[in-house]
Amino acid sequence: MADTQSMPGSRRRTVAGIAFRICTYAALALIMGPALWILLGVVVRAVPHWQWSVLTNPTKGTTGGLENAILGTLILMGGVLILAGSIGVMAGIHLAELAKPRRSGKQSGGFLRTCSDVLSGFPSIVLGYCGYVALVVGLHWGFSLLPALIILSIMVIPYIAKSTESALRQVPDNYREGAAALGMSMGYSMRKVVLKTALPGIVTGLLIALAIAIGETAPLIYTANFTDAIPSLRLIHTEGFPYLTYAVYTFYNQPGAQAHNLAYDAALLLVIIVLVLLIVSRIMVARTQRYSESRGR
Repeated sequence: MADTQSMPGSRRRTVAGIAFRICTYAALALIMGPALWILLGVVVRAVPHWQWSVLTNPTKGTTGGLENAILGTLILMGGVLILAGSIGVMAGIHLAELAKPRRSGKQSGGFLRTCSDVLSGFPSIVLGYCGYVALVVGLHWGFSLLPALIILSIMVIPYIAKSTESALRQVPDNYREGAAALGMSMGYSMRKVVLKTALPGIVTGLLIALAIAIGETAPLIYTANFTDAIPSLRLIHTEGFPYLTYAVYTFYNQPGAQAHNLAYDAALLLVIIVLVLLIVSRIMVARTQRYSESRGR
């Protein structure tokens, strides 16, 4: 009698489990489908006319190559890594280690977290326009490298801070307690124990932030504009600064076929750079999970 009554409930749970699995596969397809469609679209349009001279010739109007844009993108990546990386990691350390709970139970870093969340919600074009008004025009820096680095860094600092805080909070408290029991100071244990353990997660956040930064166009148009010249490390008072997303956005709207080809080539190079960053970040995540306590158990 009991077995007979339990059969409909068991069948219902089985059907619900199958339906839930189908929904998860459908959600995965909705995520992977557009990504693969964009990736294949870029590859199909760029590979047939690809020429290696694109990597060694600078842009000349809407013709030539993309050497200057590639070098400019790499310089922007290095600058964002230094500027946004240092500020974002320090902010994440403060939130995770120094903003301890008060006696009331509230976190002392709540205001900083709120500011970070608000900053991450600003549209990139708004940040770019603010950079144009305040830095390019207000401080008379002109279209140059430093305004572009500052605006891109402001965009990605919240992501770096959040990923750093999450990575540090995943470090077991036993590590900190063991370091304190051995007589280590807070700063020494932070450098030698906590940060070393959380390093893969922090690096993952930095790489993802770089992938976000190099894919932006609107803030760079307002702060860096563009130039056909090979980029230099001069920070301000230049005629502009080259980068790949400008070629994708601008050259595609030009009437000539050669301009379209350059836009497709720039898009392909950006996709390759982003894929490399994402692959490296996944490797870092795998290293983190390899030595995690939950995986060991």
